[in-house]
Amino acid sequence: MTVDELLERARSRLKRLTPTEAEAAVRAGALLIDIRSETQRARDGLVPGAVFVPRNVLEWRCDPASPHRDRRIDGCARALILMCDEGYQSSLAAATLHELGLTRTTDLIGGFRAWHAVGLPVERGG
Repeated sequence: MTVDELLERARSRLKRLTPTEAEAAVRAGALLIDIRSETQRARDGLVPGAVFVPRNVLEWRCDPASPHRDRRIDGCARALILMCDEGYQSSLAAATLHELGLTRTTDLIGGFRAWHAVGLPVERGG
């Protein structure tokens, strides 16, 4: 299997959202999770209200059974939308969360760059 095939397989399990769809879903109660690196966040900015979870600990923070879970994240009760820089890493991560039973997880098509490009809110990085 190639990485492109892996990505295609991951995405076939998701109902991916455009930036405007994601923004509407957040207004309706979904949680946007930013998995970009701290360097990218500092350089490019932050989406107001998004929860930052480093990609390398995402599964532990989202798994309801994990003692290391982030209590702000309840993927059983609400939809989760993962956002990376361009929408590739987030697709693979969302498919992984499906494996943990968090099947209301999806990702943002085009990632942060697409969000910013359509003029949705962005704050200065920290």
